[in-house]
Amino acid sequence: MSQEQWNSKVGFIFAAAGSAIGLGAIWKFPYVAGTGGGGAFFLVFLLFTLLLGAPLLLGEFVIGRKSQSDAVTAYQKLAPNSYWGIVGKLGVVTCFILLSFYSVVGGWIILYLFEAIRGGLNGLSPEQFGSLFGEMISNPLPTLLAQFLFIVMTILVVAKGVQQGIEKASKIMMPALFILFLLLVFRSISLEGASEGITFFLYPDFTKLTSEIILLALGQAFFTLSLGVSAMVTYASYLPKTHNLPKSVFSIIFMNIFIVLLAGLAIFPGVFSFGMEPDAGPVLIFSVLPAVFSQMQFGMVFFIAFLLLFLFAALTSAFSMVEIIVAAMTRKDQSKRKKVTWTVGILIFIVGIPSCLSYGVLSDVLVFNVTIFDLFDFAVSNVFIPLGALLISIFIPLKLSKRELMEEIALGSQKRKIFFSVWYYLLKYFTPAAIVLVFMDVLGVL
Repeated sequence: MSQEQWNSKVGFIFAAAGSAIGLGAIWKFPYVAGTGGGGAFFLVFLLFTLLLGAPLLLGEFVIGRKSQSDAVTAYQKLAPNSYWGIVGKLGVVTCFILLSFYSVVGGWIILYLFEAIRGGLNGLSPEQFGSLFGEMISNPLPTLLAQFLFIVMTILVVAKGVQQGIEKASKIMMPALFILFLLLVFRSISLEGASEGITFFLYPDFTKLTSEIILLALGQAFFTLSLGVSAMVTYASYLPKTHNLPKSVFSIIFMNIFIVLLAGLAIFPGVFSFGMEPDAGPVLIFSVLPAVFSQMQFGMVFFIAFLLLFLFAALTSAFSMVEIIVAAMTRKDQSKRKKVTWTVGILIFIVGIPSCLSYGVLSDVLVFNVTIFDLFDFAVSNVFIPLGALLISIFIPLKLSKRELMEEIALGSQKRKIFFSVWYYLLKYFTPAAIVLVFMDVLGVL
């Protein structure tokens, strides 16, 4: 069976943006920005997104469309008789591990959504929200069932294929996400005392900028764009040669930055308005935020809306993680898609069970002095994703000539030599140098 393709340009952009705009933008960014001092972190994040994220995103698009192949085959096709196929395999393994603990957080969203709808969150104090969250994630059966439900929801969409599954779902979920977010931002910034939160988020205080915060911002730029795992290689392989790649990159980068901006404006004004701490960490969304909403008029209605868009964003990212694995395993034989998708999904759930139980019955099981969940998160965010990004940034200028790259980028768009030169040198020199610095920092060399 022939390779599937996106049905429309909008469908591809929404799907790719959905892959990028997931837990990284809505769950991870606010608490990392809160820990990193707000405005200074946001500014550094923006710079890394534009100078590192955008060039690498275009690079993955080029690999995918030029090869018209899944992540593993793409590198083998463009660099035959070499070991470069390992980059695609690394991406497949990374997505598998990432979704195994990512789905745990997806399950938490479902549990909270259920509790909010049935009225279980009404009338609680900020302290009670924290206790409720701790009790909820330590209860093994509900968390496992919720994680499994999140995986099943992902499987049902991906099993239907690119056009009828991922693209159709993304066309509904992404516009809904933007609309809901805008409503939440409007409500949040209208709160009394919200200006302090806006200032915290948008005004850069460079006295809070440290090497650790710069490292966090760099990792966040890769994480929120789904880069380094070749997911975008897979998505771009479904594009026709007439598609304008640079235009899509700018659209996705803009949407990603816009959502991150909305996330900050939806959360920090409320946090400061009610005198709470912005550096609450990973539980910011689940304990601090519901406490904020509970003190607003119609607060639970707004919180349910937030959880819905949170779930939409988590699912659109999960689609891309499963798709890269399924595409690599089915190649061009789409008849196997449904069976492979269910097999992959169930295996991811099984591997994710220890992460799910890390806050309950396995909370005392530590590896390198951290829980299994935190170990997987650290390995993916600080090792696998940056390593994949480094290898991709080396692969493109090493294995593809300038002429090949310029011709591929020019397809469906106007030739702009200045744009190409800036992109090429950022990708060839700036990106790998920045990632090496990250590794040096992680290893304690710096």
